[in-house]
Amino acid sequence: MPHASSQRPIALVVMEEARRAEVYPEHVLAALGDQVRWARAPMTREELLEDIGVLNAVEYLFLGWGAPELDERLLQHAPSLKLVLMAAGSIRATVSLAFWRRRIPIVSAAAANALPVAEFSVAQIVLSLKHAHRVAREMADPDQLEAPSRADIPGVYRRSVALLSLGAIGRLVAERLAPFDLDVFAYDPFLRTETARTLGVTPISLEQAFAACDVVSCHMPLLPETRGVIGEKLLSSLKPGAVLINTSRGAVIDEPALIEVLGKRPDITALLDVTTDEPVPTSSPLRRLPNAFLTSHSSGSQGRERWRLGELVLEEFERHRSGVPLLYAVTEEEARSRA
Repeated sequence: MPHASSQRPIALVVMEEARRAEVYPEHVLAALGDQVRWARAPMTREELLEDIGVLNAVEYLFLGWGAPELDERLLQHAPSLKLVLMAAGSIRATVSLAFWRRRIPIVSAAAANALPVAEFSVAQIVLSLKHAHRVAREMADPDQLEAPSRADIPGVYRRSVALLSLGAIGRLVAERLAPFDLDVFAYDPFLRTETARTLGVTPISLEQAFAACDVVSCHMPLLPETRGVIGEKLLSSLKPGAVLINTSRGAVIDEPALIEVLGKRPDITALLDVTTDEPVPTSSPLRRLPNAFLTSHSSGSQGRERWRLGELVLEEFERHRSGVPLLYAVTEEEARSRA
């Protein structure tokens, strides 16, 4: 509910200019404008650091991609800060030890960004079971005179899909696969029996996921224990015609091992929305391997999908102003465990 002008808190938007209008569209800024006083027009990180004193009276800081790090120097100029709202997924590059010591709550719009990633993953899973990528590759080959073989296309009925990790995105994927006639398995060290039953998935080991399933869809966070966890042994064990999808973090896969296995196994396919180095170097074999498909972060929020990010932080701001508990606040422990 809008407050009287004299009671409106002071707020500021700071993020890169290129995507600002998508993350904070006009309707979001208008709704905020009815409830806050702007300390300044939206700024970039560089503009803020050149005029850091503008933070002195700011109570609500709205951020997005390209946000500054909330370090000791910046926080010393923000004594009135009550809440930070990040209209993006990860907050890792933004928070610092000094920030956590101030005990300022911070909101992440990761939940809003998870939805398009899940939708993309489900679409890729269906296409993978139809071997659409292989067929398209064969049709593009000028030396391919015959129609592509359909004899080994699995199809979507009663086939197996393994989800690696049931975090926010993995759970959304599981929920959206429920209407399909698929056998959905999940590898997650922290998966509880009740959660598996609710999502309609069957727990499976990492080794079984690769050896037995038609599609393996990776949603693992990048942590010390998951870096390079998908190595040569697992990749080589993929069943004939299997497809590996990665929309999480490139470094969870041992990329040299992947390149080697893809070269030896033309029957398998890797759909990589993320890679260890981004963009993929022009010298990388991944750009030339016929059974590797690179989509360069297409799964994340695009175009109007980014409106959800701004809409989420607007709703969280209104909850905070109304004294209602925040739904998407991130704790220090959670921030350390997320990719």
